[in-house]
Amino acid sequence: MSAGRELVSPDAEGDEHTIEAALRPKRLDEFIGQARVREQLSLVLHSALRRNRPPDHVLMSGAPGLGKTTLAMIIAAELGAPLRVTSGPALERAGDLAAILSTLSEGEVLFIDEIHRMARPAEEMLYLAMEDFRVDIVVGKGPGATAIPLDIAPFTLVGATTRAGLLPAPLRDRFGFTAHMDFYDVGELERVLHRSSRLLGIVLPDDGAREIARRSRGTPRIANRLLRRVRDFAEVRADGLVTRDLASAALDLYEVDAEGLDRLDRAVLGALLGKFGGGPVGLSTLAVAVGEEPETVEVVAEPFLVRQGLLARTPRGRVATAAAWIHLGLVPPPDAFGADPRPAEP
Repeated sequence: MSAGRELVSPDAEGDEHTIEAALRPKRLDEFIGQARVREQLSLVLHSALRRNRPPDHVLMSGAPGLGKTTLAMIIAAELGAPLRVTSGPALERAGDLAAILSTLSEGEVLFIDEIHRMARPAEEMLYLAMEDFRVDIVVGKGPGATAIPLDIAPFTLVGATTRAGLLPAPLRDRFGFTAHMDFYDVGELERVLHRSSRLLGIVLPDDGAREIARRSRGTPRIANRLLRRVRDFAEVRADGLVTRDLASAALDLYEVDAEGLDRLDRAVLGALLGKFGGGPVGLSTLAVAVGEEPETVEVVAEPFLVRQGLLARTPRGRVATAAAWIHLGLVPPPDAFGADPRPAEP
């Protein structure tokens, strides 16, 4: 993985979890962005506190790096309740989930990240636990097996998923509140960066924050990562002041361009335009052309390129848009995808 790809990957890598923990807001009124979700969640939590009962189960969906884990921690803090953290891939058997559920205290918040990746037996056990606060423990095997009902303490489940469409309907319907996390705009990311810079002791003028925010792909995790790399550049090659020109020079060095595209993004567009005339071309062929696995191109590069309007998925294959030609400094052909069909003014 290139340095540029690590910088703009929305997934947390290595010791980044520790760094993120230091930068995370602790209360709902400290959380930046997602205004509608924050307001709705505030009503859910305050209503539950007034009734002195655990709130409805909460499902949060959205791309990595938008704050789902942070909100789960904030929910527990607002309720004054302990937080238990696990992930879907870790729950391979029903017994794994039963071991967690049976030890929950009353009102505790259970956070399951990537909940759509739970094994089916654990998922089916979760249905009953969410509705009736009960699990059936199966003792024995075969015809002699016996299900022993076990009551569990009322709890609140917070599930997070990057692939909401993969959640089975019976599981999705058991959540009382569903929140979709949107990508951040530049102004919101600037506020995130200013908050992080204060915590990290970085001198960050407004123009420097704006330059980093523009290249952060709408994702706070990426914004904070770029801020740390720009800080390194400023400390080694300048006086530590992160101005717009310095941020631009630093991110150019790390191969993150003005629109947030990295080496792989530009390689995909370059191959699509230079080798296949803008497409359409199949995913496997395109992946071979850039020397990557098809899954890497489809999962890592394509979502951002499609969201930026630089690439389109069609029944015949991937197609570069007119905006992609322009972004790479080329003149789009008249028949380019998304080109203005009107004739030019005389």
